[in-house]
Amino acid sequence: MPALACVDAAVPPPGYGLAWDGSLPAPGPFPGGAPTAATADLEHLSPWSPDLSAALYKIDGWGAPYFSVNAAGNIAVRPYGSATLPHQEIDLMKVVRKASDPKSAGGLGLQLPLIVRLPDVLRHRLESLHSAFDFAIRSSGYGAHYQGVYPVKCNQDRLIVEDVVEFGAPFRFGLEAGSKPELLLAMTCLARGNPEAFLICNGYKDEEYVALALLARTLNLNAVIVLEEEQELDTVVETSRRVGVKPVIGLRAKLRTRHSGHFGSTSGEKGKFGLTTAQILSVARKLQRLEMLDCLQLLHFHIGSQIPSTTLLADGVGEAAHIYCELVRLGAAMRVIDVGGGLGIDYDGSHSSGSDMSVGYGLDEYADAVVRAVQYACDRKGVRHPILCSESGRALVSHHSVLIFEAVSSTTAAACDPAAALGAGPTYFLDKLPDDARSDCRDLIAATFQAECDKVLIYMDELKRKCVEQFKDGRLRLEHLAAIDGLCELVANETGPAHPVRTYHVNLSLFTSMPDFWAIEQLFPIVPIHRLDQRPRVEGVLSDLTCDSDGKVDRFIGGRPSLPLHEFGGGGNDGGYYLGMFLGGAYQEALGGLHNLFGGPSVVRVTQSDGPHCFAVTRAVPGPSCADVLRAMQHEPELMFEALKRRAEESAARGGGVDAGAVATALARAFRSMPYLVVGGDSGGDGMSSDSEVSAGGAEASDDGSYEEWEFIRCLSV
Repeated sequence: MPALACVDAAVPPPGYGLAWDGSLPAPGPFPGGAPTAATADLEHLSPWSPDLSAALYKIDGWGAPYFSVNAAGNIAVRPYGSATLPHQEIDLMKVVRKASDPKSAGGLGLQLPLIVRLPDVLRHRLESLHSAFDFAIRSSGYGAHYQGVYPVKCNQDRLIVEDVVEFGAPFRFGLEAGSKPELLLAMTCLARGNPEAFLICNGYKDEEYVALALLARTLNLNAVIVLEEEQELDTVVETSRRVGVKPVIGLRAKLRTRHSGHFGSTSGEKGKFGLTTAQILSVARKLQRLEMLDCLQLLHFHIGSQIPSTTLLADGVGEAAHIYCELVRLGAAMRVIDVGGGLGIDYDGSHSSGSDMSVGYGLDEYADAVVRAVQYACDRKGVRHPILCSESGRALVSHHSVLIFEAVSSTTAAACDPAAALGAGPTYFLDKLPDDARSDCRDLIAATFQAECDKVLIYMDELKRKCVEQFKDGRLRLEHLAAIDGLCELVANETGPAHPVRTYHVNLSLFTSMPDFWAIEQLFPIVPIHRLDQRPRVEGVLSDLTCDSDGKVDRFIGGRPSLPLHEFGGGGNDGGYYLGMFLGGAYQEALGGLHNLFGGPSVVRVTQSDGPHCFAVTRAVPGPSCADVLRAMQHEPELMFEALKRRAEESAARGGGVDAGAVATALARAFRSMPYLVVGGDSGGDGMSSDSEVSAGGAEASDDGSYEEWEFIRCLSV
């Protein structure tokens, strides 16, 4: 029986023209294209496979060669790219289980959301980038080498920067800094790196910044101070004379070449950074007058992030290469051309140059375009080929970090049971409607019987509008308004799509973990990490935990307004429903905020091993606790805890029926817990510490529920 059969199955009063027998005509092909029951049955009977899921979510496009779907229907990591052997693949669901299972069950006791770092993938990305340039250089007969740098702004996490320095040491791979704290961390990490590695000092500079960069040179670090503005030259010259250290200077050129879209907004003549050709000439002549022209050794430029095509890339590199040659002609001791960032990644798997979400080339094509453009310009001018440098941060670290989060519930658009809202039946409520609203109701029923879907939508909107106006005037009761909503909902269920879009509520803060989605509409691949051997039968959008209407994901790669998902709660032995955001290793952690005081996720570092699960967790760090995020906003959790405990003791002393000890225990537990929801577990579980990094939740609860109060306060102060 159709849904509207429950509206009013009673026999209609004689002569009442709006009554019906409670059923609609047999469903047919509505104009909206809703699938019929026969089509749905065929879909249920057709087989499904992990390969079909990989095609549906375009995993082979954006994920190759690092991510695939295994035979169990889970996302698998291929840490060595296409060279990964089957027994070396890492099952992401097994990583989640290891991280989130309680310690008593052999897990690490971490709470989701969770960032899974894959240093093997990072190493492979770095080696692949160097191999691409090495092949392009050898195949073209280029007369110099490539040594890149990692811009630490992409992700300043200590282990990531240290990995880049360690993995890049054989290739003289260096770091780029854009601020004083970034310069300090780069100096510290490069102290253990290759002494020839570049330390590129970008960003706006004051005397303190310049002095710190010159200090790096006294520590035998290969620091290059890149001028972003013409007036910075005076600061460099004066500071170098004061400290007695000769600088190595670079120039950032403001090219005329630029690309459209958001990521090209910092390029071209109106870009935020760089020197014009007139300013470049002025700097070169001033250095010549100061007899410091030999200090000028590097030319830097930046076309923009996510350069879409090698055609645009070659155009910009060619322009910069001619500027480089002109500086050589003017007498500068030029050695290096730094092509900046812009090496893009394929977020949507389309391998297209038509959007900000993809690029139409790979590493090999990128390197070949750079090498040939520089070689062509230098050969025409008879200039020695320079060392090639790039600042390819996004392409290096995006793939090696996966954000895992859990769906906690799902809802449809309906906020109530429409049949229950109708109560006594439509005829009763129609009698109470004003004439114009009753006319709209009559039109709605007629259009529903005739399956005129477009008219149904118009009549529903008009009916709701008029009834709300009558309600605001006090002429309709709340029951009448609810009944109209219920009637419209039943009509929508009959005439609308067979599978309406659902909202999946996820245990995540969009503003903390995916800030670029909210800020610049950057899309990331989001995929269920398990159950991919099953057909996804739901279209859904994601809603985060924050009290903000912008905290939702309703745009997905491929231009989709919703994401194919599985029925909530059908995970079998897997328990919850887990999704992953991929290619988010660059910028998201550094840009994430504390909206609603949701802190960052827990983190595990996972490497490939020959053990039974093919992986080893080499580091595990719990996410910030409530105490941590409160302290970040200048609150003092120690004093807050004492104040609330004292309030509980005062209430108990007045005979208010309060157990002060139990209240204090609950408060201690709340301060040490993460801000995110505890799903399917004991909220009183202990915190997880690793490598002496302790969450504020360091207090242990004893068997009788008591705790060491002052030990807890001490842990809060760590």
